[in-house]
Amino acid sequence: MNIRQGEPIPELRVTPDRYLPHRYAGASGDFNPIHIDPEFAKQVGLPSTILHGLYTMGLVARANVAAAGGDPRALRRLSVQFRGMGLPEKEIVVRGTVREVSGSGALIDTEAEQDGNRIVRNAVAELAG
Repeated sequence: MNIRQGEPIPELRVTPDRYLPHRYAGASGDFNPIHIDPEFAKQVGLPSTILHGLYTMGLVARANVAAAGGDPRALRRLSVQFRGMGLPEKEIVVRGTVREVSGSGALIDTEAEQDGNRIVRNAVAELAG
């Protein structure tokens, strides 16, 4: 792991396609209609179907694993705060900054943003050294 305190980690940019919520519902078992039924989502006041929160958390994890050299075993802990709704077909950007580096690893402050809306905030990843 070649990261230094105060430096940014590489950005992760992903544009989920419109069918991603359907695939994620199948993989996760979460078939809540706000994720897969556009008419239902609109009836409950949403602009459209929304992404699963755990999908966006997975993007945060992916960005931090990449910063650690690509080995998923390096991600010891991840905490996030869901603060907005992610939408299909709009780019999500995950950014992070190295808060602390020690002999045992690093802490990375991370967030995910979509169209200026910070959908994941105050995320902290603990990476093994």
